[in-house]
Amino acid sequence: MGKYFGTDGFRGEANVSLTVDHAYKVGRFIGWYYGKDKPEGEKCTVVIGKDTRRSSYMFEYALSAGITASGADAYLLHVTTTPSVSYVVRTDDFDCGIMISASHNPFYDNGIKLINGKGEKMDEETILKIEEYLDGDVPELPLATRGDIGRTVDYAAGRNRYTGYLISLATRSYKNMRVGLDCANGSAWMLAKNVFDALGAKTYVINNSPDGTNINMDCGSTHIEKLQALVKAEHLDIGFAFDGDADRCIAVDENGDVVNGDLILYVYGMYLKDRGKLINNTVVTTVMSNFGLYKAFDEAGIDYDKTKVGDKYVYESMVNNGHRIGGEQSGHIIFSKYATTGDGILTAIKLMEVVIEKKMPLSKLTSPVVIYPQVLKNVRVHSKPEAQNDPDVKASVEAVAKKLGDDGRILVRESGTEPVIRVMVEAGTQEICEKYVDEVIAVIKEKGHAV
Repeated sequence: MGKYFGTDGFRGEANVSLTVDHAYKVGRFIGWYYGKDKPEGEKCTVVIGKDTRRSSYMFEYALSAGITASGADAYLLHVTTTPSVSYVVRTDDFDCGIMISASHNPFYDNGIKLINGKGEKMDEETILKIEEYLDGDVPELPLATRGDIGRTVDYAAGRNRYTGYLISLATRSYKNMRVGLDCANGSAWMLAKNVFDALGAKTYVINNSPDGTNINMDCGSTHIEKLQALVKAEHLDIGFAFDGDADRCIAVDENGDVVNGDLILYVYGMYLKDRGKLINNTVVTTVMSNFGLYKAFDEAGIDYDKTKVGDKYVYESMVNNGHRIGGEQSGHIIFSKYATTGDGILTAIKLMEVVIEKKMPLSKLTSPVVIYPQVLKNVRVHSKPEAQNDPDVKASVEAVAKKLGDDGRILVRESGTEPVIRVMVEAGTQEICEKYVDEVIAVIKEKGHAV
């Protein structure tokens, strides 16, 4: 990760750590970099989407100004989802794409996500070059003049085509299905209902009135209790909650119980295996997936790969090994046959496929998985590597792992964005988890690593 860009783009509080000047310069560099080797008369094209945050309009204009000042054309999808930008980039032959969003963060944060011409997250080499430009470590870029100045183009048609693509992926009508949707007052606020209505569902939608400041506010995939209440109150068959840019999906079954990313991976992984379509017999997870998921996969004879936390690493494993499905507990699920990134609405469509094709409620499909209690605590430290590699800390971790045996696990890892060590234990009871997490944290503190 670089100075500005983390695993999910350049993110920070709008006009504090992420400013319009940053956005303008990112646009300047992108427009110049992808246009410099174009044949005479051919322009670089960049497609831009945004979520519903108040500052997203500001950043859209700043990025567009930078792109066009460098002689490239900016195509505006307006309010849309991150996966739609990825889809449009790769299907409409754009040089790259930009999504303006801070995902599940509060409205006053925002972010710039960069997407390459294949619809994937931008490579590290290009991002480092952008960061050098942001820091003034490279000569100033030439400004386009006269007929070489770029233009902005309304490209809502691209978003509409993506909606059509999602609808085309459904294998059956949703007629007689009662579906709840929590759109988080974000990118999915119109899109999700349009898709489910077109497929014949009776939709019950909440949090689809964005005002620029209510995105993710007590709603969406990070506040699932609102959707749970809706499903129970209206006796719905199923519910889906998205995050701010709709690249995540958390489901709720007909009983109002939460079906997180781990359970979604199990349900669809089993569905693929039953149909002989689980390529490599493998589902990609991260190290934070629940111990109960792995036990259920072992029981079902399904293999799994464990990556570092981040959908970026999940996707890398899928591409490098040809796997079909992977994701995170948080609801980032990637279906490599259909998309290059997590897509919340696509995930909902694929879950609907299993429920309808198997003629089983979601609660029945998830019942073989016993989710283990989990306790995760963070410790702020002076040095992450020193704390993690301390012999006494390592010994305490090994001792806990030995005590847990086959009935749980411990994971100690460094945060990718904060000066924090995360200690996580999964075991048969909450009390056991608390006890062993506190044991390891006590050693970290005794050795003087804690701030």
